[in-house]
Amino acid sequence: MYVVRPVEIADIAALEALAAVTMPGVHTLPKTREKIAASVERSIASFAAHVDIPSEESYLFVLESLLDKSILGTAAIFASAGSNGTYFSFRNDVIQQVSRDLNISHSVHALTLCSELTAYSQLSGFYVRNMEQAGLEAALLSRARLLFAVLAPHRFGDRFFVPLAGITDANGQSPFWDALGRKFFQMDFLDAEKVIGGARNRTLIVELMPHYPVYVPLLPGDAQAAMGQIHPSGELAFNLLTEEGFEADDYIDIFDGGPILQAHKNSLRSFTGSLTRRVVAGVTPSRTGLKVHYAIASGAERNFRAVTFTCDALEGQDTVGLPAELLEALAVAEGDSVICVRI
Repeated sequence: MYVVRPVEIADIAALEALAAVTMPGVHTLPKTREKIAASVERSIASFAAHVDIPSEESYLFVLESLLDKSILGTAAIFASAGSNGTYFSFRNDVIQQVSRDLNISHSVHALTLCSELTAYSQLSGFYVRNMEQAGLEAALLSRARLLFAVLAPHRFGDRFFVPLAGITDANGQSPFWDALGRKFFQMDFLDAEKVIGGARNRTLIVELMPHYPVYVPLLPGDAQAAMGQIHPSGELAFNLLTEEGFEADDYIDIFDGGPILQAHKNSLRSFTGSLTRRVVAGVTPSRTGLKVHYAIASGAERNFRAVTFTCDALEGQDTVGLPAELLEALAVAEGDSVICVRI
């Protein structure tokens, strides 16, 4: 059994151990102890802050085993993308070119540097140990961030997006970066990611990246083929996000060309499909034998907790019966309210 909860100072060593594992499909997770500690401290301050409107807050969660208290994964959500700056991405554009003298009119696919996703709420840094074998715990970790937004809507915007890592080769190099970014940064992909720390809001981006449209047909074939494609290790995250309601749109990552998924909160299952139910102690005997997997969350602010539970469908019930270990994990008592959503 697992619980998703806000990160604590005591988790830094475990997060450092997670970061030491090769994770080519995750470019938004801090890798060094210094940056991990900074993100943990920022998260703790964000959970503790009194928030009227979303601003510079970032919320970092960990997936903890209830069996041995080990940390098996992490994920984050930013209240406002590009806080302390501007979030940059490439927008897929179609430019109309017309020559009256030659009587020619045609469309050209181009990429334009833009900041239109700035101030959207951003999901980031999703990673689970042994992703290939991950089950319900991965779905819980991915969805928990949005359940927190359901419980604390004033902390987030109405629109969310998720950048997914793009295609890289066995050496961690990106054909999209090699065709475009390298020419302006004068460094390879991994070095550039290290310099910028996975962020997309640094001033040097707008200083170095081209401000004019980049004609896609002029890029090498492997760079064009990589546009909008995700790294194989990102398949789990992609599947969980599309099941939630996210869709690929007109934007791609400026470094590796990976897809950027986005959605309005009214299109996301965590918002539209969540149910508020009163807790009763003890598991209610099944009446149908048809079990449904739920993510169950409690605590709107710093005491947020989320777990998985399998029971009869809750749509026709007013209560949910939980065993003692889940009552403890959620820090709830009989009579408290929780939110439940199918996973």
